[in-house]
Amino acid sequence: MCVEKIQKLILASILGMVLMFAGIQAFAVAFLLQVMLMVMLTISGLTGFCTLTKFLSQAFPPCNENNKEDNK
Repeated sequence: MCVEKIQKLILASILGMVLMFAGIQAFAVAFLLQVMLMVMLTISGLTGFCTLTKFLSQAFPPCNENNKEDNK
C-alpha cells in the first residue's frame, strides 16, 4: 500500500463516520467532523500541503515510487 491510497481510504472512513453520526442523530459530532475534513481538504487543495500525507509518508512509500519500479 502507498500513502495516497491509504489517505483515500482514511478519508472515505471519515466520511462514513460522518454519515453514521448523522444517522444516529449526533449532528454536532457529524458537523464538526465534516467541517474539519473540509478545512483539511481546502488547505491541501490550495497549498499542496496535507498533514495526513506528511504523517503517513513517514511509514509508507509514496505511490510514485511504486509506478517507477513497475515501469522498469
